[in-house]
Amino acid sequence: MKKYPGVTKAKKKNGEVYYRSSITIRNKHVSLSSFDSPEEASKAYREACEIIREKKYELEDYDDGFALNFEKFIILMNFRNTGILFKTPIYLQKGYFFYYISPEKRLIFDREDMFFYAEHKIQVRGGYYFVCDYGSQYNILSRYGIKNYAQKGKDYEFSNHNEDDYRYENIRIINEYVGVTDISDELNKCYECVIHLRGNYIVGRYDDEITAAVAYNKAVDILTAKGINRRYAKNYIQTINVDDYKKIYDTVSISKKIIEYTKAK
Repeated sequence: MKKYPGVTKAKKKNGEVYYRSSITIRNKHVSLSSFDSPEEASKAYREACEIIREKKYELEDYDDGFALNFEKFIILMNFRNTGILFKTPIYLQKGYFFYYISPEKRLIFDREDMFFYAEHKIQVRGGYYFVCDYGSQYNILSRYGIKNYAQKGKDYEFSNHNEDDYRYENIRIINEYVGVTDISDELNKCYECVIHLRGNYIVGRYDDEITAAVAYNKAVDILTAKGINRRYAKNYIQTINVDDYKKIYDTVSISKKIIEYTKAK
């Protein structure tokens, strides 16, 4: 549309007209989104030109008056300042990067995660951040080995208390295995294994977390053999081989309350 540079007219399947806005940057075609009117589409194009060509605006300048959505604003600002064009709202820093969820919320990641989040858009639901990959949804905490059932403050924590900082050095895993809690004190190492039936049952207390994790699996097997199927998630332990696992499994002690538990209770 000559009157509106950077704007093309299009139609939806139902015949409804809309307007696409785009800009070409160093031979790369960048879509700026779709709009109901050519005026809004043209405004988005002009804003993109002001960012890239006139070097206008800083990150803090974005507000609701822009035709560009915030995600596109960040993408263009990052390209202008770093020369790298991403498909997601990444803004590079030295040694790390910001991933902007909104003008008020940005997450911090190590540079080594840059290519993953350049290809995977972070979505938010109920306070949880997740990405979609091969048709499935994955909590971003799973990249750190943190399971979906893990509880913040109990099973993992943010070392600097910034819950938006997902750099590896800031994620501390307290309890790696399901049902296992580190209850050590200054004098003794101790790991408590608990399984939920009608309330929490203590399976036992053990000197190391591997034994406690195996004990949890054994407790699941005992209960399953009794016909109690709660779809328990069992522990997968990568640090020991099959023979060592079997040795621990065969010798680990389990609470009599678990061994004698029946459905009738």
